[in-house]
Amino acid sequence: MQASYDCVVVGAGPAGGAAAAVVAEAGHSTLLIEREPVPRFHVGESLMPETYWPLQRLGLNERVRDAGWQIKKSVQFVSGRGNESEPFFFRTHDDRDCSDTWQVERSEFDKMLFDRAGELGADCQDRTRLMDVHTDDAGQVTGVTVKDADGQSKRIDCRVVIDATGQQAFIANKLGLKQMNEELRKAAIWTYYQNARRGEGDNEGATIIMHTESKDAWFWFIPQSRGITSVGVVSDNDYLLKGRGTPAEVFAEELERCPGMKSRLADATRVGQIRTAKEFSYMTTQHSGNGWVLVGDAFGFLDPVYSSGVYFALEMGVRAGDAVAEGLAKKDVSAEQLGSWCGEFKEGMTWLRKLVFAFYSKDFSIGQFMKKHPEHRGGVTDLLIGRIFHEKAGKLFPDMDSMIQSVQRPESDMMSTS
Repeated sequence: MQASYDCVVVGAGPAGGAAAAVVAEAGHSTLLIEREPVPRFHVGESLMPETYWPLQRLGLNERVRDAGWQIKKSVQFVSGRGNESEPFFFRTHDDRDCSDTWQVERSEFDKMLFDRAGELGADCQDRTRLMDVHTDDAGQVTGVTVKDADGQSKRIDCRVVIDATGQQAFIANKLGLKQMNEELRKAAIWTYYQNARRGEGDNEGATIIMHTESKDAWFWFIPQSRGITSVGVVSDNDYLLKGRGTPAEVFAEELERCPGMKSRLADATRVGQIRTAKEFSYMTTQHSGNGWVLVGDAFGFLDPVYSSGVYFALEMGVRAGDAVAEGLAKKDVSAEQLGSWCGEFKEGMTWLRKLVFAFYSKDFSIGQFMKKHPEHRGGVTDLLIGRIFHEKAGKLFPDMDSMIQSVQRPESDMMSTS
């Protein structure tokens, strides 16, 4: 590592890898650090189709296509009774190459981004931990202290820090910027299976979301390459992880309550360990400062139900990378310049957040909503694709909000107005 860089990117997940690649490609000296050895395990394997565009910007679509990962052409929902919705095929909505996406193996996918940043000129260092971010009396970033693979602490001067530290959220935690969403304090228990029963034809690689009978929890089903399927259950943190036994016991109990998943795993063999994670949703109250900007989960974390995490991370990485590169070129690394993309991004993120809340409304059914409002099918598919950064993205929500309110009204209120 050098003694100084124009930009230091902390965290080599999709957001950090993308940001480092964009800044380095623009000709600015860039250091990308990752505290774990690369490659490293990470959950979050399902991509939204709109990842096509940041991957194209990074020059990686062909490499991803050639990697041999399971192609994902659809998503599907299964009720607590085991009733299956019609698959949402992305190409029906938009018959272009960008409508096919992938179920990736994150260790390999993230390494691909790490390597790409290096190809474009970034100095990429794994097993290197951020210890502190330094500012002057005016609050302007002046550098960082890191601990390298040999355990040696080093002070590195820089003009910009891009915080892509994931849910560790280094700067946000240091400055007290994280704001938890109390209604989405979720947890996940997951593992991997060999030879689970998948969909047929173009639906073979579908991400399938399955409710349990009580709708107190839901399962993800994410087919991957080599016959492996990622299977996880998500619910309120207290419901899953407090007072119910081991995570393996809770996973087994919830599996018994999910007929859609039981049938798919009847002839499958578990091949992975049981893992747990707290999936607490949060947003930061400030996304940039003089000489720093947040990306990926360090910016905010949304519930995993619609597989938006990797797309959001890549899109934020590219947008932040452009803002940083432009700021460095014109010698403006103010909060306004580095965060110039945040407003539009948060507005788009709002629409997917509203769809998440609709999903967790127990008496609301997206399938029933589609039957009542077929004119919104394209809008729902847009959200499932990740196409949320346009002026009509929220057009369906007045009708959806109205339907949610109607199914949640107490019976006595409905009788009094009938």
